[in-house]
Amino acid sequence: MAGAGWTAPGVAETEAARPQRPRSVRAREKVLEATDALLTEGGLPAATIDAISVRSGVSKATIYKHWPSRTAVAAEAFGQRMSAALPLPDTGSAHGDFSTQARLVSEFYGSPAGAVFAQLLAASVTDPDAAVFFRAFFLAGRRRAIGELWQRALDRGEVDPDIDVEVAQDVLFGPLVFRLLSGHAPLTPELADQIADAALHGLLSDTARDR
Repeated sequence: MAGAGWTAPGVAETEAARPQRPRSVRAREKVLEATDALLTEGGLPAATIDAISVRSGVSKATIYKHWPSRTAVAAEAFGQRMSAALPLPDTGSAHGDFSTQARLVSEFYGSPAGAVFAQLLAASVTDPDAAVFFRAFFLAGRRRAIGELWQRALDRGEVDPDIDVEVAQDVLFGPLVFRLLSGHAPLTPELADQIADAALHGLLSDTARDR
C-alpha cells in the first residue's frame, strides 16, 4: 500500500531525478543498499517495508515518502544491480555484440537474480505504481543500453535500418524472458546463441550477411 505522502511520478520524474538534500540522498542510498541485500538473501518476499526499515535504519514514513510500495523500492534497487552486472560488449560486429549480450542476459536470468526479476515482473502486473519504477529503473536502462548496440550496428551498415530498434530488442531478448517465466526450456549459453542466431539471421543487412 502506498504511503500517504507519495505522489505518483512520471517515468522521467521520479524522486531519484529531483534535487534533494544530502541527508535525503543518503537515506535513499541506505534504503536501496538494504533492499538489494534483502533481495539477494530471500528474493522479493524478504524485502518488506518493515525489513527494509530495520536493515537500513530509515523510518517507514521516510521510505513511503520516496516510494509507493516495497515492489517499487525493489525495482529501483534491482535495476541498479543489473546495470552493473551486464556491461555492454564491444566485439566489433553486430553478431558478436548481440550474441555476447544474449549470453550475458541468459546467464543473469539463469542465476538467483533471475528469480527476483520474475517476482518483480509478476508483482508489477498488479501494482501499477510499482510498474512505473520497474519500467524506469529496470527496463528503460536495459533498453537504452541495447539501443547503443543497435546504433553501432547501424553505423557499420550491419542491420536493416527499416527495423525499429524496439522491435529488434523484443525479438532478440523477449525469448529469454519467456523461457525464464515459462520454464519450458533451460537458459544455457548454447541456447542463447541459438536464439541470437535465429533473430540476427533476419536482422542483418545483406552486406553483413554475405561477410
